[in-house]
Amino acid sequence: MTADETPGTGGPGPGPDRSTRREQLGQVLRFGLVGGVNTGTFFGIYLLLHPWMPYFAAYTLAFLLSMVGSFFMNTYFTYRTRPTWKKFALFPLTNVTNYVIQSAGLYALVTWAGMDTRIAPLVAAVVAIPFTFLLSRKILVPGAVRAAGQQPARSRSTL
Repeated sequence: MTADETPGTGGPGPGPDRSTRREQLGQVLRFGLVGGVNTGTFFGIYLLLHPWMPYFAAYTLAFLLSMVGSFFMNTYFTYRTRPTWKKFALFPLTNVTNYVIQSAGLYALVTWAGMDTRIAPLVAAVVAIPFTFLLSRKILVPGAVRAAGQQPARSRSTL
C-alpha cells in the first residue's frame, strides 16, 4: 500500500466491503475528533479577537487561521494520507462551502433569531459538519468515491 492509499480498500483480510466500512467509520470518528479540536481552536481564536474587532471580522480571521490547522489534522490523522500542494490548494474549496453555510447560519442566528454573537458560530458550525466531511474526504482521499477494491490515484508531490 502506498502512503496515499486509503487503508482497508483491498488486499488480504476480512474482505474489502467490511474493512472499507470499518475504515469509513474510523474516518467519521476521527473527523469528529479533529472537528472538535478545530472548533475549539477556532472558537478560542474568535473569543480572543472578538473584543478587538467586529464579530464578523473576528469570525473570518479565526476561520482562516483554523483552516490551516484543519488541513494538516485531516490529512495526517483523519484520512491518513500525505498532504500535497494540490490537496492544500483544493482544501480551501471545502472551507468555502463550510464558510458560506456557517456565515449564512451565523447571520440568520444573530440577526433574525437574536442569538448571542459568542454562541451563534458554534450552532452554525454544527449545521455545516456533514457538508465539510463529504467534501474534505473527496479532496483529501484520492479515489474515495470509487468502488471498494480499486486502487486510488497516487499523488507524487508533497508539501
